[in-house]
Amino acid sequence: MKTRELRSTIDAGGTLRLSLEDAELPPPGRDELVVEVRAAPVNPSDLRLLLGPVDPTTLKVVGEGDGAVVEGMVPPMALGSVSARLGQRVPVGNEGAGVVVAAGEDARHLVGRTVAFLTARGAYATHRVVSLRDCIVVDDGVTPEQAASAFVNPLTALCMLQTLRREGHAALVHTAAASNLGQMLNRLCIAEDVPLVNIVRSAEQVALLRAQGARHVVDSSAADFVPRLTDAVRASGATLAFDAIGGGRTASIILAAMERVGKDTMSSYSAYGSPVRKQVFNYGLLDAAPRIVDLDVGTAWSIGGWLMVWELAKLDAATVDAMKARVAREIRTTFASHYKGGFTLTGLLSVEALSECMRRGTNRKYLVLPNGGNA
Repeated sequence: MKTRELRSTIDAGGTLRLSLEDAELPPPGRDELVVEVRAAPVNPSDLRLLLGPVDPTTLKVVGEGDGAVVEGMVPPMALGSVSARLGQRVPVGNEGAGVVVAAGEDARHLVGRTVAFLTARGAYATHRVVSLRDCIVVDDGVTPEQAASAFVNPLTALCMLQTLRREGHAALVHTAAASNLGQMLNRLCIAEDVPLVNIVRSAEQVALLRAQGARHVVDSSAADFVPRLTDAVRASGATLAFDAIGGGRTASIILAAMERVGKDTMSSYSAYGSPVRKQVFNYGLLDAAPRIVDLDVGTAWSIGGWLMVWELAKLDAATVDAMKARVAREIRTTFASHYKGGFTLTGLLSVEALSECMRRGTNRKYLVLPNGGNA
């Protein structure tokens, strides 16, 4: 069976090329499925692989129709960050959903069912061979569009709470909290009775999360952001934060708020500040600027990287299976995703479509529809 898939290449000279290519699929193994891909989300991690550090102003379309290629230039100073992939024609897309059209001996009972799947690369394709262990079989009536984002964001939210409990925290702070993931995490924390401080960047986003039941929402664009954040940290007891922004002073501002709250509970002065451990995990890179940590965060603090797939690998198989089963049950409630629209594979190969996908904002998530369909 053949598939048509989107591939991204950066050559040694810094030229990015996005193209559609035909490929032969291997026959499915005993526990593998052939999925006709109906929908796949465009996540920030997908854009990172799709476009790399390309200068978006250099993007252009060369050719027409199925033979069209998008080209752009990666600045010379950014080539080092993608040196490991230079010259490779990389399939793109981390997750998706579709209908099983063939299967190996141990999975033939799933032919005709809708499944969500996680793949190292290649969800932006008409067909994909995936392992049964990397799938979630959804209930009848759940569409591929509804199931397309069943892995990355839901398992990220669930793994965040696993990290919180494993490391002994009682509450957490989350930045970019009006995002698709942020809204999902808010619903999950309400269901799990975990105090959550949501940091957003506009009054409209505050209203959005408040309407969804969020208790602690603070606007980083407001003049009183720092005192309101400190009050929310105090009320929630948060000593852990997950930061999607990465660069700038956001992590430092959060740590400083936690430090102020920690000092309030001290019975005597210490030059080293509060002994309460404060942790920020960066899991995104919305701001590529250097990370700056000011001197008002005390001594008992740390900032580290965090990745869902690495956290998932720390868990036993029964826990992971239970998480996937919960996602399947709640894919239209707790773990529901919403999209602004969708593009076919050919439609995605335009400057306008790529520019839309790169625009960041609440409720601006897009789907890739490899076999056509409605977003």
